Amino acid sequence: MVLRKKLKGCLAWLLLSMEDGTVEILIRQSEVVAERVFLVSCSEDYKNYKQYPDCTPQRCGRAVTDSVVNREESAKLKRLAERGLSLGGSDGGASILDLHSGALSMGKQFVNIYRYFGEQIKQVFSEEDFELYRTVRQKIQEAIAQTFSLDPSRLYLTKPTFFSRINSTLAKTTHDEYWHPHIDKVTYGSFDYTSLLYLSDYGTDFGGGRFIFMDTMVNRTVEPRAGRVSFFTSGSENLHRVEKVSWGTRFAITVSFTCNPDYAISDPALP
Repeated sequence: MVLRKKLKGCLAWLLLSMEDGTVEILIRQSEVVAERVFLVSCSEDYKNYKQYPDCTPQRCGRAVTDSVVNREESAKLKRLAERGLSLGGSDGGASILDLHSGALSMGKQFVNIYRYFGEQIKQVFSEEDFELYRTVRQKIQEAIAQTFSLDPSRLYLTKPTFFSRINSTLAKTTHDEYWHPHIDKVTYGSFDYTSLLYLSDYGTDFGGGRFIFMDTMVNRTVEPRAGRVSFFTSGSENLHRVEKVSWGTRFAITVSFTCNPDYAISDPALP
């Protein structure tokens, strides 16, 4: 018990030190990049899971691209997110809309929008909305496969994949505390590749809210830009967090992929 407390204390100190460390900006909001890739050594995490040829990360890192999703597509997806999230929303600063499961933040809990609103949901979303969502998901999947030299057919969409809306309202529940450092492979288990599609602009639509890779002795930061896709291998080589949003509203989509077909989910469809 004493050893466990000491380890927790050391981990807390380490994470705090990393949060206060040197900041290096990988990509600024004002830059427009076709693709920029940053390779890092793969962690040992993947050895604790079943291996999938042509998919399990052998080449690890992170990448940022402004050429996969255009600004018009991101604007349409932002409007989709705004319509959906206007049906509810968290009491705290972070609200979630998951079109796959139907989960929507509502106060301090979640509701299923498809059951809660029934046929009325077709007045909020259209088939064209869902077709755009599927098209963008596929383009992101192909970009990840190309960058990490994968067979795209062996890469599967997984959960949670969701829209997020974050503002500076104080957190009311643990679901609102989006800023904690974490490792996706540890947090979710199924994740092998994680991507973020930003739907709003850092410095114009919101302040704070930058994405931070927490590397040894340095924090490497991505500044969100509408239409920008940031993706990375999900192991502990990519410990990360999101800065607290200080003003305005930050919209994004987290799109997650697995190599394990048992964890695959289908694209969403209107009921």
